[in-house]
Amino acid sequence: EWVKFRSHLSRGVTVGTILQDEAFDFMRLGTFLERADNTARLLDVKFDELAPSGDAEDEYYQWGALLRSVSAFEIYRKVYRDVITPQRVAELLVLHESMPRSLHACLREVDEILGLVGNARSGDTQRRAGELHARLRFARIEDILEIGLHPYLTQFLERTADLGNRIARDFLVPIG
Repeated sequence: EWVKFRSHLSRGVTVGTILQDEAFDFMRLGTFLERADNTARLLDVKFDELAPSGDAEDEYYQWGALLRSVSAFEIYRKVYRDVITPQRVAELLVLHESMPRSLHACLREVDEILGLVGNARSGDTQRRAGELHARLRFARIEDILEIGLHPYLTQFLERTADLGNRIARDFLVPIG
């Protein structure tokens, strides 16, 4: 709780006081890429680890802890108003556009920010970000679970890592 409080305090001071220019946009870009990466990794590890055990109360607390770890427990209760299920947790954390830490919400922000800071070299990177965002926007959790959440998240992590590398190349490496 102390770390979360200090992190939120630091972010609040930064967002509330920094000039909202290109540097601010790049700070946000990094935030959303990292947030998507962390959410995908956490869900990937915990989804298989929290396989049904037959103990409904234990499962509730474990899934609840996962949701709390990404500040999503109250959001889950508001969106689904029902028992916590693995499929719905995955749907919330991957596809729910209004959930700030979902992969969809993070990639929407990345796509939007790249549109703001784009330069002569970043067209392909912007296209790839848009494509990844569109895949999340139009995906269905049933289709994702049918192919397997682990392979889906592995591919997502590879694509976001590639996106991060492209952003570094397009914006941080001098031309020449």
